[in-house]
Amino acid sequence: MIGNVPVGGGAPVSVQSMTTTPTTDVDATLQEIAELTAAGCDIVRVAVPSQDDADALPAIAAKSQLPVVADIHFQPKYVFAAIEAGCAAVRVNPGNIKKFDDRVGEIARAARDAGVPIRIGVNAGSLDPRMLAEHGQPSAEALVESALWECSLFEEHGFHDIKISVKHHDPLVMIEAYRGLAERCDYPLHLGVTEAGPPPQGTIKSTAAFAVLLAEGIGDTIRVSLSAPPVEEVKAGTQILQSLGLRPRSLEIVSCPSCGRAQVDVYKLTEEVNAAFEDFPVPLRVAVMGCVVNGPGEAREADIGVSSGNGKGQIFVRGEVVRTVPESKIVETLVEEALKLTDSESGAGGDGDDVAEDAANQVWGAP
Repeated sequence: MIGNVPVGGGAPVSVQSMTTTPTTDVDATLQEIAELTAAGCDIVRVAVPSQDDADALPAIAAKSQLPVVADIHFQPKYVFAAIEAGCAAVRVNPGNIKKFDDRVGEIARAARDAGVPIRIGVNAGSLDPRMLAEHGQPSAEALVESALWECSLFEEHGFHDIKISVKHHDPLVMIEAYRGLAERCDYPLHLGVTEAGPPPQGTIKSTAAFAVLLAEGIGDTIRVSLSAPPVEEVKAGTQILQSLGLRPRSLEIVSCPSCGRAQVDVYKLTEEVNAAFEDFPVPLRVAVMGCVVNGPGEAREADIGVSSGNGKGQIFVRGEVVRTVPESKIVETLVEEALKLTDSESGAGGDGDDVAEDAANQVWGAP
């Protein structure tokens, strides 16, 4: 349990991110955590590189809307500070922590007494020097051996409340490492392609690795590590899980890539529809199609859809054509039909009206 979020043991796969604000700036950090919460993040990690950061942890842990994981490197004393501060978990990277071996017993006792899990976080860029010397490079086997050796240090003290990550920038090495780890232990696994880069590169690398591992039943929590704002990491992670059927979907836009057959500006129309439905409170599949080849079929399969051509749009609702409108009216008509659908499916009476009104306010702005 990371706070109130279960990880592993058949629990839903959770999405994580990490704050970019200085942890010493409590207000800014809490604001970023609030934004991550709104984006659908489940667990947040904060950096603790200094004593001042450690001193800020009690206020952050107490006021955060998400379980806070303290990220510790170099100094074991910050592990104890994070536990005392009420953090939901602590991430340690023994490859970077001086005299770690001598302090494991103390850390294990403090974590066990407080009910705080430990994440063993092994990264290719900060592999334990002993493992690097033995293997010559941060190979998949080196990452796995490092993680299991570090776990064994805690196990010697009867501590097993552990989560593991073995991150690498190369998705293929990362996949091999997690497969090896899954074969050799039953600890919950945190998936990540470290230093994945900016989107779309980083998103694609993470998606490729996560899809393979999650399809094999490997992985309990994920972070899409991007050179981008943390909210973008959460959006990407959530969409990956939704695409794999591992998280209930929210809004899904089904749109064609456009081609010479298209009789409408598909890119522009899709952007307008996506913007209009961005905050729609009910999960819908919305199809935006630009020609008569696949358009009617895709629009028919969606909750709400349009098949466009010749300056008009044929509007579908749950497989039925409900009306045909001029191209200029497509977006507002789709929203109108979505509101009607929301109203009709929420039940008769005031509740349905309230839901529809709330939806309209979120889409168009409250009057």
